[in-house]
Amino acid sequence: MFQVESPSSTITLVDLTQRFGAMPAWRIRTIPVPGTATESDVAEIEARENRLCELVDGVLVEKDMGYLESCLAVELVRVLANFVKPRKLGIVSGEAGLMRLFPGLVRIPDAAFARREKFPQGCMPREPVPSFVPDLAAEILSEGNTSQEMSRKLADYFDAGVRLVWYFDPRQRTVQVFTDPDTVQLLQEDNTLTGGDALPGFTLSLREFFRDPLAEQDDQITPC
Repeated sequence: MFQVESPSSTITLVDLTQRFGAMPAWRIRTIPVPGTATESDVAEIEARENRLCELVDGVLVEKDMGYLESCLAVELVRVLANFVKPRKLGIVSGEAGLMRLFPGLVRIPDAAFARREKFPQGCMPREPVPSFVPDLAAEILSEGNTSQEMSRKLADYFDAGVRLVWYFDPRQRTVQVFTDPDTVQLLQEDNTLTGGDALPGFTLSLREFFRDPLAEQDDQITPC
């Protein structure tokens, strides 16, 4: 049985499965051994391999995102930035925006919004893994994500002080809207997503968001 001993803990394959679910094995980095990883490892792997990892309980969990998810993340960042920037409300980050929610806990939401007040003296953070908590965090669910992983991530976001979390499911064309870990609203494709108290005035037609972009460019292309 896979087992890791460190000065502070022993992590087994059973432990990892309980924490993260039956996710693809490649997503759990074994070097450094689970339970011993640090924020420095997150930054070094990104710089050396151009791979993104979240840090949870000393475990490096590689980010899972396919082409479809990436395209939707880019579109979400675009519509958020188009709303936020002209109003000078704050900063929108994308799928590579690492952030330290707590010491030893690094998350990478696929899109996030943080109010101007979150940035001291109005300066953008320069470090690879800045320490701040966004007001809004959004995730585009991939097939490799597990319910355990996303439940833990949801709890982490709200424990840190995130005010609103969106979970987009591109295959079901739905969005789960969380205002706390136990309060969720499921929106369908014909609904409109709003920014709530985290981003007042923002709206997004989910039908427009999930629409096949190639079909918009050429009427002869059949949506998949």
